[in-house]
Amino acid sequence: MTEITPLPPAPDATQSDRPADMALPSLIARLPDWAQPYALLARWDRPVGIWLLFLPCLIGLAQMRLLSGFAWPDLLFAGLFLIGAIAMRGAGCTWNDIQDRDIDAEVERTRGRPLPSGLVSLNQAYGFLAGQVAVGFLVWLTLPGIAKIVAVFALPLVAAYPYMKRITWWPQAWLGFTFNWGALIAGTAVYGSLTGANILLYLGLAAWTVAYDTIYALQDAEDDAMIGVRSTARLFGDKVLTGVFSFHLIATVLIAAGISFAGGGRLGAVTSLLFLGHGLYQIVQLRPDPTRLALGVFKQNVWSGLILVVGLALAALV
Repeated sequence: MTEITPLPPAPDATQSDRPADMALPSLIARLPDWAQPYALLARWDRPVGIWLLFLPCLIGLAQMRLLSGFAWPDLLFAGLFLIGAIAMRGAGCTWNDIQDRDIDAEVERTRGRPLPSGLVSLNQAYGFLAGQVAVGFLVWLTLPGIAKIVAVFALPLVAAYPYMKRITWWPQAWLGFTFNWGALIAGTAVYGSLTGANILLYLGLAAWTVAYDTIYALQDAEDDAMIGVRSTARLFGDKVLTGVFSFHLIATVLIAAGISFAGGGRLGAVTSLLFLGHGLYQIVQLRPDPTRLALGVFKQNVWSGLILVVGLALAALV
């Protein structure tokens, strides 16, 4: 078994000692030495991604309860979706790192990740991937029949995502279709069928992902240009903030339509406007220096998702 070098304690660690995009070094440093590289491989040090995978599940669940109100089994579903989000987000990141290990080695922000840095071998990464998929499979077994079928169709999206940056300027759109599939799973799990309103919501959330992942991609635009990796951040160029807000606007229109058709009423409309307002606030924050401020603004999209969750939950309760 390949020897794993532990991460140094956070207070004494320098930028060269740990991955450049690590967000919670002190938390990871408390794990056993052998577990630290796997935690990084699954991005447990960056829980924002878990939130952004989990929140669409809650949004889809709340949307389909707008007319009927919540039921006690919804708490169980929410717990299962959280476990599934942690497992499958980690599996997706592991799969992405396996496929991108050579690219990551050439990018300043990612060259310290476990695979390009040698902290984890390729075989160990595949084994860890299998374990996370197994957890996701156990969650899948608990879903109702129609939701099981819908969930299966997410797998090709996940498998193909690492290759999108090589063949299209729109990998953020593919991520949007992938990352928000939970809204469809949750909607069918609690409602029993797939509805047009749920699909509109899903498409709106996918547009939202294009916006926030374009912001995230600004961090790597310079390195991506040198190694030939494509992204909407590069595609939009000096009009990137206009592009980001355009997708916030598209997202709001589609989300508002999905909420309205599901019976969201005035609270649903107000929720959509608050969501758009937060998108505009992000643009205002980015204007002084988009590249330097990108990571901090990207993280704020957890609040965008929570606006939708809280607004739809209140509408369902009322």
